[in-house]
Amino acid sequence: VQLVESGGGSVQSGGSLRLSCALSGYSVSSVCMGWFRQTSGNERTGIAAIDSDGKTWYARSVKGRSTISRDNAKNTLYLDLDSLKPEDTATYYCTSECDWDERFLSLPSNFGYWGRGTPVNVSS
Repeated sequence: VQLVESGGGSVQSGGSLRLSCALSGYSVSSVCMGWFRQTSGNERTGIAAIDSDGKTWYARSVKGRSTISRDNAKNTLYLDLDSLKPEDTATYYCTSECDWDERFLSLPSNFGYWGRGTPVNVSS
């Protein structure tokens, strides 16, 4: 199983980004997948997830300005981030295989496989 993130970069406050995660090893629609982010000195925390049946979950910090989606043909997971703020600056990680329980979707221990991350820097 391999997850490879892309799409990070530098963006001004108020801007938008689309993060991508190319998955190999199994179908992106067959498992729960998610996005986490981590800043220096802080724990990695989940911000969005999508289950195999398409239901989604968002952390309060990004709800209303982010969208998690997948392209089955490309076997790729996406995270669209809008109205970016400086506090969104972090390394973003793609992850797969979880037990779907909204109480635990923000916890790294609930997910099995991880990408290496892609950095996002939002300047004010």
